[in-house]
This record gives sequence, C-alpha cells and structure tokens, in this order.
Amino acid sequence: MDKMKLKIIDQDFSICKVADLSQVDYSDEFYFIDKTDEELSLVCNTDLVPKNAIECDNGWRAFRIEGVLDFSLVGILSRISTLLAENNIGIFAVSTYNTDYILVKKENFDEAINVLERNGYVIK
Repeated sequence: MDKMKLKIIDQDFSICKVADLSQVDYSDEFYFIDKTDEELSLVCNTDLVPKNAIECDNGWRAFRIEGVLDFSLVGILSRISTLLAENNIGIFAVSTYNTDYILVKKENFDEAINVLERNGYVIK
C-alpha cells in the first residue's frame, strides 16, 4: 500500500461565522461554506475575511489528503486526528466530495507536520 500523501496549502486561514454570504470573495482558490439551522460558517483566506463576519478565529494553516478518497475507505481522518490529539494538537476538519482538509493553528502546524512525517505520511 502506498504511503498516504498530504499537501500543505500555502496560505493563512480564518474560521468565521457570517451573517450572510453577500461579502464572500468567491474568486479565492480555497473557501469552505457550511450552513445549518443554527449558523452559517466560512473558512477562508485570512486576507479575505468578509466585513460581515460575526465571529472570527484567525491563525490557521491547512493541508489536504492527496488524491480522491473512495467513500468505502475507513479511518483516514480518524488516524490523523488521533495522532495529532495524542500530541495535544487540535484540528478543524473540512470534508469535500473528493478529500479531507485539516486545519491546525499556526503555532502547532510545524509540530503537526513533524508528527505525521514520523508516522509515515509523505508531506508535499
């Protein structure tokens, strides 16, 4: 089995709660929107946080699991989150149709990458 590859996303992210989507910059390469009956959340480039953000947490970095993950695969995100939790590193995970993105606070990012490399992950 090939080693799992992770790709670092080279930008700073913010996690926000927004009033509505009217001020979201959709031209950015990465942004994630989640809507529930209780909130509207946005993960975006820190430089592009909309002015109508109600709450915002800055200082996140991200990496993604490379390739398209088959829905039958089990435990990929769980293994990464467990390894990082064992090293007192919290995450914010976002899943798309193809793969998972893991965000880590900037001050813990280098250690997170080191932990994953020591456990057989290939970082690009």
